[in-house]
Amino acid sequence: MTLTIRPARADEVGLVLSFVRELAEYEKLLHEVEATEADLAAALFGPEPKVFCDIAEWDGAPAGFAIWFYTYSTFTGRHGIWLEDLYVRPEQRGRGIGKALMVRLARRCVDEGLSRFAWWVLNWNEPSRVFYRSIGAVAQSEWTVKRVDGPALHKLAAGG
Repeated sequence: MTLTIRPARADEVGLVLSFVRELAEYEKLLHEVEATEADLAAALFGPEPKVFCDIAEWDGAPAGFAIWFYTYSTFTGRHGIWLEDLYVRPEQRGRGIGKALMVRLARRCVDEGLSRFAWWVLNWNEPSRVFYRSIGAVAQSEWTVKRVDGPALHKLAAGG
């Protein structure tokens, strides 16, 4: 049994979208997925990509993915990585695939001199919370996430 992790290819945008949808279904958020193959193709494989995707394969079959992008900390004066999505198909879990995806991104941070590697996890997702603790992640409970989207975003953009 072999595990391979590699960058997603442009001809795999359908696979990436299927992983996004599977993750959203697991998180009970499928109704929020608006992304299309065209959206993902533009973001991941356009002329100047701002987001990146790693695909994990187990014995040559797609098993999971990580979507990530660079952040910047004014406090450290260096970039970091934000993990937007991490997903391993249920039948592939328990093989170290999720950890391998995380190790690859942590190694990228170290190799590139980045200062941090961060992500969100849903409060109810205890299996993921346990996994993240097992790899040394620490909850940032002193921060509250805020978001403006939909009609509120348009209202703010119009001046208030």
